[in-house]
Amino acid sequence: MKDIIFIHGMFLTAKSWKPWEKFFGARGYNCRSLFWPLHEDEPAILRSNPPANLGDLHLDEVVASMTHEILKHDKPVVIGHSVGGLIAQLLANKDLVSLAVTISSVAPNAMLEFDWNFIKNSALITNPLKGNKPFVMDETSFHQFFANTLDKSTSDIAWEDYAVYDSRNILRDCMGPVGQVDLNKPHIPLLFIIGEEDKIIPVALAQKNARAYTDSESIVNFKSFPQRSHFICGEPGWEEVADYVYTWIKGQQTEPSVKLI
Repeated sequence: MKDIIFIHGMFLTAKSWKPWEKFFGARGYNCRSLFWPLHEDEPAILRSNPPANLGDLHLDEVVASMTHEILKHDKPVVIGHSVGGLIAQLLANKDLVSLAVTISSVAPNAMLEFDWNFIKNSALITNPLKGNKPFVMDETSFHQFFANTLDKSTSDIAWEDYAVYDSRNILRDCMGPVGQVDLNKPHIPLLFIIGEEDKIIPVALAQKNARAYTDSESIVNFKSFPQRSHFICGEPGWEEVADYVYTWIKGQQTEPSVKLI
């Protein structure tokens, strides 16, 4: 049975993957959630006392850390959320993993979508006038953008359990050379998942990302879930998403499907 490695995105830590670890572990997989550098603590502690150099954290450092850990495994399955989804694509592009699942993934190669919520949220984070000051996703912005399908009180509980500050440079770097993927070469099977109410990564951008892979012999699958936000991996009903991923992984490991977007 293959190992599964989970990679979180901005404003979360590996703690957010614990229910998924349990879900896949119960189905026989060896699971491990990776912490980004400077994210290895309880969210409440990281919020009250953010690491002094958090604002200087760059995407290449995160990718290097994830790559170092991935190499300890024999081409595991990787599942990544948001920026973690982009990292999953980067790892797949380097042929370091056997399957890659991207959930609400930041797109590579500076792909954009002219969606108001996407533009607004991206501009708030990458604002050059803020320098390297870590971005604060408070309860209000978390509910507005990240967990918008939840009621406010449920969103606040999720924020308390999982949310952290993060480096603006991570998203800035996603738009640069570090976030580049060769979309034309043959690749391992990829699954793209998106929530239809996601205000951080629009459905159209997720579709554009999936369709950008041009090799006709390589597998790219796409699935959207209605009434799901960017918090798709943690909001009520996450088990349905996890079960879809599990079924896809099992299918690829036994009888690979065709490219279908």
